[in-house]
Amino acid sequence: MKKICLTVVGLYLWLLSAFAQQYNVDTSSYKNQNLKLSEMDIVSGYYNQDGDHSAITGGIGTQKLNDVSNVLELKFIKQNKINNKYTWDFEAGYDHHTAASQAYVNPLGTSRPWGTRFYPSVNWQVEKNNGVTIGVGTSLSTEVNYHSFALNFLLGKTSKNKNTDNIFNGQSYFYKVVLIEPTEFIPKPVESSPSTYTTASGNIITAGGGIIKVHIPGTPRNTFDGTFTLSQIVNKNFQLSIIAEGIAQNGYLGLPFHRVSFTDGSEKIENLPSTRFKLPLGIRMNYFLGDKIILRSYYRYYTDDWGIKAHTASLEVPYKVSPFVSVSPFYRYYIQTASSYFSPYEQHAPSDTYYTSNYNLSAFTSQYFGINVRITPEKGVFNIPFFNMIDLRYGHYTQTTGLQANNIGINLRFK
Repeated sequence: MKKICLTVVGLYLWLLSAFAQQYNVDTSSYKNQNLKLSEMDIVSGYYNQDGDHSAITGGIGTQKLNDVSNVLELKFIKQNKINNKYTWDFEAGYDHHTAASQAYVNPLGTSRPWGTRFYPSVNWQVEKNNGVTIGVGTSLSTEVNYHSFALNFLLGKTSKNKNTDNIFNGQSYFYKVVLIEPTEFIPKPVESSPSTYTTASGNIITAGGGIIKVHIPGTPRNTFDGTFTLSQIVNKNFQLSIIAEGIAQNGYLGLPFHRVSFTDGSEKIENLPSTRFKLPLGIRMNYFLGDKIILRSYYRYYTDDWGIKAHTASLEVPYKVSPFVSVSPFYRYYIQTASSYFSPYEQHAPSDTYYTSNYNLSAFTSQYFGINVRITPEKGVFNIPFFNMIDLRYGHYTQTTGLQANNIGINLRFK
């Protein structure tokens, strides 16, 4: 396991004075507050995986990947004279990954086996004194072959006795997939005079005098997600949540550098339907066993119109070792059937309309287990009053396809 990289931890230094000025200032009696920095989270993680079913090489080949991620989140809060609470969340995330199979992506054979992703977001929310919550937000994500823009909307209502919450969350994602094809699928110039080729993905190839110029277009992919959550406090020890979600996708839903090999030895680019509908239904139950132990359980059923059906069951058991330290072992079990469009390497028939060898769409079971440790000293971490939490999490993931993965994360909170 590589050492975790906290490249953003230095960013908090310039903000410490803001926390120091607020410390020991009693504002509980104020009804009208100015917008102020309430909380800052610095999250860093390391993830690695290995397997031998890469979709880039047709369902065979290495899936080895390493990823380092860093996120900085700032939360600002304001409360007005009638006790409406306003919250602004600003987040900036940065990932850097290395993947052996990525060297096979670029059409001219000049791929780098690494990539980066940047994803900022901003969210606004108001909790009104009548129990109504309204929120809106937007986010961006950009990497070499994938760019997206998202909008989200939240509407919630809390009952007068504070025992029931109804929340609707709607999200829309607008993607642009860059149509990068495998090298061997690009036509080669056979004449010295200029010629123009159009590939299966719509790439325009201009060739002449042995020189190839490639114009790589993009194509849209849209996702619309609506989630309804009903949360109920049944009694002082038992809380229940029911989650119903509907997800509709349209556009180009495959990837042009995912190869597929057929029974006759031919190869093509992955081809999938241009629409997909997903229906996850879940239930979450939390039970408090005295002051030290909580049982957090979750079950989800999933189905979609690509033929996949899946079940997820998980359990996390936070245990309070002391008033300031808790330890939470967790376990998740997952099982799914294969998509109607999936077949392994060289098992697709040439007559198939849709085809993929992406093992994310195969039949498999997986297990994910690990432990979470949270430290919240009364006087602050390292006796720094506004440095109030360190959260460490480690998980190991295993899949019956042979995929193995590990991840470790750390969350530093300043409040």
